Amino acid sequence: MAYTTINKHTDFFNTVLYTGDGNASKAITGVGHQPDLVWLKNRDAGTDHQLQDSVRGKSGSNYYYVQCNTNASQGVQGDNDGVNTLGTDGFTVGYSNSAAWNESGADYLAWNWKAGTTGSGTTTGSGTGKAYSYSVNTTSGFSIIKYVGNGTAGHTLPHHLGAVPQCILVKDLDASTNWQMYHVHTGNTHTTELNINNAPFSSNSRWNNTTPSSTVVTLGDGNNTNNNNTNYIMYAFAPKTGYSKFGTYDGTGQADGPFIYTGFKPSWLLIFNEDAAEDRFMVNNVVEPNNPTGVKFLTANNETAEQTSATKYVDFLSNGFKSRAATGYHNDNGVTYNYLAFGQSLVGSNNVCATAV
Repeated sequence: MAYTTINKHTDFFNTVLYTGDGNASKAITGVGHQPDLVWLKNRDAGTDHQLQDSVRGKSGSNYYYVQCNTNASQGVQGDNDGVNTLGTDGFTVGYSNSAAWNESGADYLAWNWKAGTTGSGTTTGSGTGKAYSYSVNTTSGFSIIKYVGNGTAGHTLPHHLGAVPQCILVKDLDASTNWQMYHVHTGNTHTTELNINNAPFSSNSRWNNTTPSSTVVTLGDGNNTNNNNTNYIMYAFAPKTGYSKFGTYDGTGQADGPFIYTGFKPSWLLIFNEDAAEDRFMVNNVVEPNNPTGVKFLTANNETAEQTSATKYVDFLSNGFKSRAATGYHNDNGVTYNYLAFGQSLVGSNNVCATAV
């Protein structure tokens, strides 16, 4: 039984749904905390995924965004478009010319993570130290770090988690380069590119063949993570019992597929194929509160609208998830899959149980 100090996962991560109204400032509430990372997607249309965070901040009235399904550099919308406020229980969005945030009548979802403790410093390790700033939550194991690369292998970046991160996302803010993902199962010799559907591949220029420590992430000299005088954003996640897990499993190719133990009921799940090119499959329990989930799903590497399948892909259970179909997304026979999961503990220190639906 998985006990956790996180009694209410929505204090740190939550999914909210809303319908756009086309106005300059629409308040989205019910997040349950002040979000430091907001990941938005129009469910009805082929618009890019939009990620805004408190560390990169604003240009003028709106927050900078990056798009996880493209390699585009950081952007910002004009006045009254995009995310313009991060509040105590949500955020506000506007609409003037982009359907990505608040088009009238369109359905949206937003995934929200809380960090909160802020600071700044100078990077360490090989080469010239560079400025960085951060926001971190050690309770939930999440930090946002904006840093400047120095072009030298062995450049080390403090992450302030106080624990070893097992999943890391990095995006170059200044140029059109692919998103890089470190996952504990593929390890420090490989990288996964979030915005395209290629399989993980070997590279020492991303993570310098060095596993992150409880204090720093070590970078190679590649342009994707450490070009000299280039600005980057990093999202780092350390696992927390009963709340988050970054794991792996083998597919069976059977409709009655594998059960994957997480120790909590997942509320958000991203799965990627380790062995072959395949889209980054994403489901959550707010769009579909009852099993099976995965009938409606998004792919992180595509702008495609939310897809609806006749296939029943996944069940979210009180202590993990179970595959209910044979697909390349998450359950081909003999294929290895890696996942990122967030959710609610079985039993927290408040002694409240999560149950399967």
